[in-house]
Amino acid sequence: MERTQIKNISNNEIDSSFLISGWVEKVRDHGGVIFLDIRDASGLMQVVVEPDDKELFKKSESIRMSYILEVTGILRKRPEGTINESLTSGELELVSKEIDILSKSKPLPFQLDEHAKVGEEVRLKYRYLDLRRPEMQSNLKIRSQVNHIIRSHLIEDQFIEIETPMMARATPEGARDFLVPSRLYNQKFYALTQSPQLFKQMLMIGGFEKYFQIVRCFRDEDTRKDRQPEFTQLDIELSFITEEEILNISESLIKRIFFETLNIEFDEFQRIKYQEAIKNYGSDKPDLRNPLKLVDVKDIFEKSSFKVFADPAQNEKARIVALKIEQEISRNKIDEYTKFVGNFGAKGLAYIKVNDSADLENGLQSPILKFLSKEEISGLAERLELSTGDTVFFGADHRNVVNDSMGSLREKLGEDLNLIDQEAYKFGWITDFPLFEEDIQGNLSPSHHPFTASQGGITALRKDPANAVAKAYDLILNGSEIGGGSLRINNLDEQLEVLSILGIDKKEAYEKFGFFLEALSYGCPPHGGIAFGLDRLIMLLCKQESIRDVIAFPKTQSATCLLSDAPSLIDKDQLDMLSIKVIEEDK
Repeated sequence: MERTQIKNISNNEIDSSFLISGWVEKVRDHGGVIFLDIRDASGLMQVVVEPDDKELFKKSESIRMSYILEVTGILRKRPEGTINESLTSGELELVSKEIDILSKSKPLPFQLDEHAKVGEEVRLKYRYLDLRRPEMQSNLKIRSQVNHIIRSHLIEDQFIEIETPMMARATPEGARDFLVPSRLYNQKFYALTQSPQLFKQMLMIGGFEKYFQIVRCFRDEDTRKDRQPEFTQLDIELSFITEEEILNISESLIKRIFFETLNIEFDEFQRIKYQEAIKNYGSDKPDLRNPLKLVDVKDIFEKSSFKVFADPAQNEKARIVALKIEQEISRNKIDEYTKFVGNFGAKGLAYIKVNDSADLENGLQSPILKFLSKEEISGLAERLELSTGDTVFFGADHRNVVNDSMGSLREKLGEDLNLIDQEAYKFGWITDFPLFEEDIQGNLSPSHHPFTASQGGITALRKDPANAVAKAYDLILNGSEIGGGSLRINNLDEQLEVLSILGIDKKEAYEKFGFFLEALSYGCPPHGGIAFGLDRLIMLLCKQESIRDVIAFPKTQSATCLLSDAPSLIDKDQLDMLSIKVIEEDK
């Protein structure tokens, strides 16, 4: 008899014989009748072992959880009152006629139905057991489904799937590269690619107008929440394309993924310019489910005698913002939030409580009121439309500090006060990014990467690089960036100008990017693209808290593999063959 997957057994086949195979999920002895819950990759079936067959019954008494069985039996309906409506097969059971034990199991280190009570380290150490849980099975099946949808959608739209090298030359961001020593080329190294960026641009130069790839990327970053040293992204690049066309292609794909996996449809995604996002949310990846917004109040304090506000009011690189919450916040909570914003560089957290909005002289409560003029208080009340019961928090400092601290406070308040609909999905495009980011010391670095085109071209770059606007865009979902891209530079002079602004002169540029700069000089079409972080997208799709729960064998937050004990030391003979010497750190 051939094996049948559990999902293929139906009510129409009562009294038929079936052979099923799988793991024992539960064993129950009810008054001399033994029940075995057998699970395969497709579902779960209850198997009944009746006492009539003494030899079979005795054999079944030795069966434990996670044994792998092959069971032959007769299908019947469960008796009245024993139906399990939570299972697809909950009306059915298999009366066993023959049981073969294919593999035995030691007692499990944790119960598969109690994963929430088990630490992640234990789950990752025994990942092969954790993968048996229905939740993990579902997550990885959805991941496979998403990959299939992506390929179908893009190939139907005439895209070509092309693989690019995973080992290449080390990048200028060399500290983040994983290096691969070469045995054939002594003392030389490859680097695992952080992104196929330059290769996909050279595919455009090579005449492939529509490329995509589901690609593995590598980045040796400091440990951060929900980052992996190896991750998967969907990479897309097109020639002779506009920014609007790329956004439309991307939206169409994302909408299809959500419709085919969750049966959810969306209207057009919201479009938000970068400066508007920073102004209202203090972040370029705001959670649009959160109704709270930052309000600029810097102009109200231009002539203030309150030094905490007066100094930032006179500093062109500073911001003063107010964040109004339409409910009262306790003093203990205010102290907690003050400590919280301190983690982002804020020196404190000024606040005002509105006890009576009709009486601005006596109805407000705050340590800072004695420093504020009547005009300033009146200006705040009007702009913020204060009502009785409101609490207002203020951020006043360098704009980077204010954006980081108040943007993060907005997120925390949204969670703490249950202002966010956890079941909702809110997408948004962030556009018109600055080409460069400027830190507190005034140093410039690429907002996305140094191959992004600017809206004003080389003229804007030479005139005012710090204020150049990029032809770049990010797709955000529920407070996470799930995709980002840009139109690329296709002119050699403009590319050299960008590198020069970043402190890379022509000689160094050719040393680091010579192969790509040479390619640009042979006719490069206008082109652009986007890359989606598939791990993060699928995490949000599956309503998981961590990307590790949508990756089969992830690393820990500290970038180690508890299952295989990687990274590990390498044998000295192998190191000698590669001309590598390990220098022990001083203890």
